[in-house]
Amino acid sequence: MRYVRLGSSGLKVSRVALGMMSYGAPSALSWSLDRDRAEPIVRRAVEAGVTFFDTADMYGDGASEEVTGRLLRALFARRDDYVLATKVYYPMGPGPNDGGLSRKHIMSAVDASLIRLGTDHIDLYQVHRWDAETPIEETMAALDDLVRAGKVRYAGASLMYAWQFAKAQHAAERHGLTRFVSMQTRFNLLYREEEREMLPLCADQRVGVLPYSPLARGVLAATGPRDTDRAAAERGRSRLTDGDDAVIGVLRAIAAERGLPPAQIALAWTLAHPAVSASMVGATRTGHVDDAVAAVDVALTLEEKSRLEEHYRPRAPYGHA
Repeated sequence: MRYVRLGSSGLKVSRVALGMMSYGAPSALSWSLDRDRAEPIVRRAVEAGVTFFDTADMYGDGASEEVTGRLLRALFARRDDYVLATKVYYPMGPGPNDGGLSRKHIMSAVDASLIRLGTDHIDLYQVHRWDAETPIEETMAALDDLVRAGKVRYAGASLMYAWQFAKAQHAAERHGLTRFVSMQTRFNLLYREEEREMLPLCADQRVGVLPYSPLARGVLAATGPRDTDRAAAERGRSRLTDGDDAVIGVLRAIAAERGLPPAQIALAWTLAHPAVSASMVGATRTGHVDDAVAAVDVALTLEEKSRLEEHYRPRAPYGHA
């Protein structure tokens, strides 16, 4: 495993981050894995050197945070040995103040997350989406207070438009508040819209980019129509457009030439972007972890990257709201 600084911060993270959304309570989400089924997968990641784990309060209505906290406490000797990230924004109750990025909700949500995670601090606290109803100055001030109180070490953001992210960073700088050190956003071979504005902005401002869905919900990991992960891939195929089959065809061809799984080639392409600090990888099998870890050492040639990129077709951004 390799470790890099997250953006311009001093925080070092593994280049592979394990996304914990798949773990929680099957009674609430049929596709999620309970603690016992998740344990060997997370253990494999830990043994491979993964130290960066990402969840959110809304994953399984808090169940993911609970499982994440229990597993990490069991698998690591010290709290300082891993980097724990979670998120805030989505409603966690029926009340009018149970969601969003108001000071009231952020202060309540962080305490609830700390209890579920079983820790006294969160290393990276991320705003899950942009809140158009709350002044960004209020949000940034609340996050700054959490950092000063020691409940949060660093603040990060997730999927939003580049102008929104720039506005948040400007508000923080103008008022002497904690700035975001990271941006978690959708980025993969089939969705490259963030190359237009967000990735250049992050590179210029030395903000660490954390791509999620690097395998396009399994589409880029499938080796063919009868692949064992075809159910996940079929869910991802719902957003495919003209030209995507050509990208997938090239991906499989290069994988065959290299004698590697397509997942490793797709992940290696994402990790090769100079703005990317770590890739957020979901895993429901230990083999998924093995592919992700192996991808860190896969170096693509300029010719291979050109082939992978030449058939991409632009699409409308989605998921920001």
